[in-house]
Amino acid sequence: MTNRFPLLVRYACLPVVFLLIGPRGSAQTSSSAGDVEQLRRLVFDLERRVAVLEEQNQQLLLAGAASSRTQSSASAEEGPRSAAALMLASEELRVPGASSALPAQVTASASASPTTPLLPGTLPGGATLNYYFDGYYEYNFNDPTGRVNDLRAYDVLSNVFSINQADFIFDLDPDLTAQRRYGFRVDLQFGQATETLQGNPANETRPEIYRNIFQAYGSYIVPAGHGIDVDFGKWASSLGIEGNYTRDQMNYTRSFYFYFLPFYHAGIRTSYKLNDKFTANYWMVNGTNQSEPTNGYKDELFGFALQPVKPVNWTFNYYNGQEHPDTVPATNCTVPVQPGLCLAPLVPAPNGKLHIFDSYVTWQAQPKFTLAAEGDYVIEREWANAAPGESSAPSHVDGGAGYAQYQLTSRTALAARAEYLSDRGGLFSNRTQALKEATGTYKYALSDDFDAFLEYRRDWSNQLYFITNNPAAPSSHQDTALLGLVWWYGGKQGSW
Repeated sequence: MTNRFPLLVRYACLPVVFLLIGPRGSAQTSSSAGDVEQLRRLVFDLERRVAVLEEQNQQLLLAGAASSRTQSSASAEEGPRSAAALMLASEELRVPGASSALPAQVTASASASPTTPLLPGTLPGGATLNYYFDGYYEYNFNDPTGRVNDLRAYDVLSNVFSINQADFIFDLDPDLTAQRRYGFRVDLQFGQATETLQGNPANETRPEIYRNIFQAYGSYIVPAGHGIDVDFGKWASSLGIEGNYTRDQMNYTRSFYFYFLPFYHAGIRTSYKLNDKFTANYWMVNGTNQSEPTNGYKDELFGFALQPVKPVNWTFNYYNGQEHPDTVPATNCTVPVQPGLCLAPLVPAPNGKLHIFDSYVTWQAQPKFTLAAEGDYVIEREWANAAPGESSAPSHVDGGAGYAQYQLTSRTALAARAEYLSDRGGLFSNRTQALKEATGTYKYALSDDFDAFLEYRRDWSNQLYFITNNPAAPSSHQDTALLGLVWWYGGKQGSW
């Protein structure tokens, strides 16, 4: 079948072009140079819209060729109808001040086409599929043995092209407007970050079961008051201001506090929003970084989030836990058990508690300027009531971090972070020391779903701590330069 639609559209456009430009040179003699340029832009936009309609018509013709003769005839008539609609739209160009209506009308027509796909990564019913890749190259000027960066959570290697993480995320949020009170989320994660988050036998006896499950939880909104949000499963910890996905952070590398504070928890959490300014939170979980616990104590979090004014968000958390195991691996089990579940009691078992006081605030000082700060105090004892001869001295970590970000353009931003961490008793770094770091980051959005990070960072200590190319001669500092690249694709809006 001959495709007559492009010819019809082009002929339909001739009156519009003639009216806009007229005889050769007439527009220049009757209008200012600015008006001529505006008319030319309108003609260019009209031609682009015509190309879109031609492409849609071609798709309709291809679909009609695989259907019945009647459906093919109906598809062939779509061209004249679209051309007539375009003629009608072009008539508005003759009315002064009505030229801006053409792009909106043609766009609306295109969006109403039955061939328009669903939003990227969005499934019927509101669920989203999301894909994420985060890689980097970093150089440590200490040239450390084994190319290992000290005290880094995710950027763990120097002079290596590295895959930080690759993630697949399925997310279905509860939606009361759709009368759906339930939802669930699963984050599967692979790469270097997985080894940081998972796989520590000191925290979990069977880490291989959960190694690639960063988050997996179900949600329900209990119909009480304004609604109580309840999640059950495993989720990323909200202790500390920084999170897992680099796309949502000011800097590429993570702070000492992100590395030190818990990455995730497993259990049940609740949240209740009393009003627009105050939200209360409560958790009961297995422990810190424990999908399966190493003791029978259930950790708890009590917290609240404030928004006293619209530009300010302030979070307070208190976490109480007991992180010492009460069993040791055994080999004499008399009943069949899964690997990792043959255990013997540890008598006496350490019963000292962990206390975390955590607070952070974000202030949108100006539309392009954001400030943030975090403060933490952590104390842990091995024994709650030490027996004679046993040490009961606690270990402390305290300090804070400050952040600033300025949005230079819609695609570029500058960010800085400064941090201080006092590690008394070696709770974080296995050595008593004062740690500091300063980071500067340039972020460039290559597209709406592709960010590049250029970053320079300096860590230093009051001790000779950081690895060099001579293991016998550690340094008091380490400097790194990094290029990070982050891609994502999917229908989830806001922070991931």
